[in-house]
Amino acid sequence: MDSGAGPAGAAGSRPGRRRFMAALAAGALSSAAACGSPDPPARESPGRKTPGGTRRGEVPDPSAAHRPVREGRLFLGTYTSQDGGGSGIGLATYDEITGRVTGTGTLTGVPDPSYLALHPSGRTLYCVNEREKGGVTAVALSSDGKHEVLGTRGTGGAGPCHLSVHPSGRWLLSAHYGSGSVAVHPIDDSGALGERTDVVAHSAPPPGPGQEGPHAHQVITSPDGRHVLAVDLGNDTVHTYRLDGDAGTLRQVSHATLRPGAGPRHLTFHPSGRFAYLANELDDTVVVCAYDPATGRLKPGEPQSTGSGGGSTNYPAQLAVTREGRFAFLANRGHDSLARYAVEGGGAQLRLLGTVPVRGEFPRHLALSPSERLLFTANQKSDSVSVFHVDRRGGELRLAGKPFRAPVAVCALPATAS
Repeated sequence: MDSGAGPAGAAGSRPGRRRFMAALAAGALSSAAACGSPDPPARESPGRKTPGGTRRGEVPDPSAAHRPVREGRLFLGTYTSQDGGGSGIGLATYDEITGRVTGTGTLTGVPDPSYLALHPSGRTLYCVNEREKGGVTAVALSSDGKHEVLGTRGTGGAGPCHLSVHPSGRWLLSAHYGSGSVAVHPIDDSGALGERTDVVAHSAPPPGPGQEGPHAHQVITSPDGRHVLAVDLGNDTVHTYRLDGDAGTLRQVSHATLRPGAGPRHLTFHPSGRFAYLANELDDTVVVCAYDPATGRLKPGEPQSTGSGGGSTNYPAQLAVTREGRFAFLANRGHDSLARYAVEGGGAQLRLLGTVPVRGEFPRHLALSPSERLLFTANQKSDSVSVFHVDRRGGELRLAGKPFRAPVAVCALPATAS
């Protein structure tokens, strides 16, 4: 069972995503009428600069994203088909010094944008359309707030719940919870998406205890860009692929299976690229994994505590690691806290430092600001986003005032000002 349910799971007794997918199928026609076709052709933009605002062949300055700024942008994911949900991608700004969040509007016409990702250039935003007939949407960002939806492409899978951009900026990867598969779409010079070049289903190993099939929950690229890893909650496995950089196709080269019933959800790499940290949703644990960059092999270690204490039902959601690799943070849904870890042994060990209440319910997503002075949590069941000041010397977290109200907040993505 997946505690990170879609529209049907924000209230009541935790119905899983499987029940959500059935509800989506029933409402697909009415939703399409309201939001437009789920799979219109992406628009071409001849003559535009690249998504980074550079000319073709130029490389954006990577240090620019880490320079302190007074004001940043914040994009908020939600469910548009859920009662009480949002009407599109939430738009806001945040103050880097105070942590204060100010709403600036909503980008409408984007159905169920439950997970968001930025192009490495910061000039194009991507979101999943978490519906039975899944899609991914590209949005060109503008400094004047007049953002342009470039189009939506079908993913060939059900219930896409995560997406990421390959470090090259040329490929968009998406993971489907409903169909247990991952897809690849090309990204053109304008940031728009082309037709998918591959979709791969997780047909093996067999589903874990209580699961009826695979449930891909995340797809990311290793820090060196050599491998793509897909985390599957349904079969307790992390699949490793090679991405053909010319054809946009995936070839599986390895897989690592967790103990039965672990329910792996999200994987985060240590900056060294030699270790990764895995949040297991169903057995309420965190695992340190050794990673071989040459082969893409992942070797899971022993389960560790999430700081929930075992006294209440808890479903860990997502980990974030600081750029220097000294601290890691975990969002705990149910315990409604952030676990803090010291990263030791060059990334080989996590030492639990304690937990901090998020002042909200069900923190489904967390993210550090580009400067790493702030940390944001999207609290699904309390319709809020909490902001914390981060002490980069000791890893302490301090709440930055009252949480910001946001309907069914399931993703909070901070970015630098344009």
